[in-house]
Amino acid sequence: MASEFDLIARHFTRTAPGDILGVGDDCALFPVPPGMQVAVSKDLLIAGRHFYPDADPVSVGHKSLAVNLSDLAAMGAQPLGCLLGLALPSMDEAWLAAYARGFHALAQASGCPLIGGDTTRSLHDLTLSVTVFGAVPAHAALRRDAACPGDDIWISGELGAADIAYRLLDGQLPADAARLARTRRALEWPQPRLALGQGLRGLAHAAIDISDGLAQDLGHILAASGVGAELRYADLPRAAGLEGLDEATLQRALLGGGDVYELCFTAPAQRRDAVMQAAHASQTPVTRIGRIVAADGLCVLDAQGQALPHIPGGFDHFGGVA
Repeated sequence: MASEFDLIARHFTRTAPGDILGVGDDCALFPVPPGMQVAVSKDLLIAGRHFYPDADPVSVGHKSLAVNLSDLAAMGAQPLGCLLGLALPSMDEAWLAAYARGFHALAQASGCPLIGGDTTRSLHDLTLSVTVFGAVPAHAALRRDAACPGDDIWISGELGAADIAYRLLDGQLPADAARLARTRRALEWPQPRLALGQGLRGLAHAAIDISDGLAQDLGHILAASGVGAELRYADLPRAAGLEGLDEATLQRALLGGGDVYELCFTAPAQRRDAVMQAAHASQTPVTRIGRIVAADGLCVLDAQGQALPHIPGGFDHFGGVA
């Protein structure tokens, strides 16, 4: 049987670029460009909760890094490197090889090399832990606490598909193979919006990535900034595969559905052209969905301008979905 060190050497040791000291020593060493701050984020993914046992291990490798890179994108940071922790119930060489392919492919594409980590045997579920390091110019990071009344609210990409795929796989919705085929990629292959996040530095006032649902995550911006918001429900960008859903299911997917990993951000109304230029430069679609207001709270307006009576809550690891 292969040892822990054989596993690391075979699947996770790569030559570190430039002046980075990566896998193979007690600590990784990497430089931070002058005038930059370090941005750090960490996520855990657990089999059966964050990905399903039948998921393509290549997609699991991709997603375990992508969800962390999305946090860097939300801060406007460029990646520097990452650490990987693996708690494995058993040694499945084929699964690990495929996982490593997905992980390293995104690491290379995003400029975020694997520079260290740890492995151990798990007595329970397969658990993946990724920590990413990024750099952002001092005092230029996109934060949650700077939204201003009058700001436009924008979102990248589309909403809803990941939530519907999750609920189909979890048995919360009636089986529908055709709908699952149209939505599952959004759940398993999120695309971190790194280029857009960097393009919004000095332009957006506040930003967050949508991991737990639009309403909930936008709510974090509102709470941190001491403001409120009005969203236009009809303007929310809907992903393909949502056609024919009942209205309650659709609202939950669009407003409360997590695992989206798109950016929600606010920017001054007079900078709309600049926002569109940043979106074009990063090849990322963006949609203006509402505005920041002075009054506290979140209001979602229907096509007639009336407030929706109920706004679906987002995901909570200890409380589920509201």
